[in-house]
Amino acid sequence: MTSQTTFKRVWLITGASRGIGAKITAAALAHGDAVVATARNAQSLIERFGAQPGLLAAQLDVTDEAQARDVAQMAVEYFGRIDVLVNNAGFGLLGAVEEASGDEIRRVYETNVFGLLNVTRGVLPHMRAARSGHVINISSIGGYQSGPGYGVYCSTKFAVEGLSEALHSELAPLGVKVTVVEPGYFRTDFLDGNSLLESPASIADYTTTVGQVRQQAKAYNQQQPGDPDKLAQAMIALVEAGQPPLRLPLGTDTLGAIAAKNAYVEQETATWRTLSASTDF
Repeated sequence: MTSQTTFKRVWLITGASRGIGAKITAAALAHGDAVVATARNAQSLIERFGAQPGLLAAQLDVTDEAQARDVAQMAVEYFGRIDVLVNNAGFGLLGAVEEASGDEIRRVYETNVFGLLNVTRGVLPHMRAARSGHVINISSIGGYQSGPGYGVYCSTKFAVEGLSEALHSELAPLGVKVTVVEPGYFRTDFLDGNSLLESPASIADYTTTVGQVRQQAKAYNQQQPGDPDKLAQAMIALVEAGQPPLRLPLGTDTLGAIAAKNAYVEQETATWRTLSASTDF
């Protein structure tokens, strides 16, 4: 175990080498916390953040369940505990649902859903034993409202939302908090080829829907309204909160999407209420 005992919190962050994962890692370290930063290439973490007492760089492929358990154990052995888990590793898939191949769909689910489950199941025994901790699952604006071109990706984030709701209720009596964070479009490399895969299949019938979304994604890259540094600071405020929320939307675009969907669901429910209510005994 490290001799450093002055850290207020110990974070374990997946996908920490770039994007918002790197921003959250930097903010936590600057806040005086310790971070177990994970990525497929641990050396990239050392190159980015440098060697420092509060940083433990660990190689982790979240799709490897055994490796996820080992990293959680290593974190506890090194720092003595895990206070905050940030399930951030993930990537997007752009293309119509019909255009996406089975392999593409399985790949995004393996990371975004099963990978999150692997790491969470690896960490929870330690948090339950301590009767404390905070699990933060990074969802998306697309975890609340889906749209053309992002159906498969959004479905993985819908899964994250459902898992988070259940975990919130299951872990609350055990002293472990759960929050699902819903970022809108932030100015990171998410729309680049490294984070957003584009299905090579293209069906002409989807030109006016998904085809337009493909073009918009290219034009929107590095023009997103969200400031990733402010997102990282919001994460610090989140873990400092005595009673953190189940859901935390980040960005005015996410707030707008939530309001629009809630209004649509309310209107549609009212329109079809008579038929909906007619199926009871």
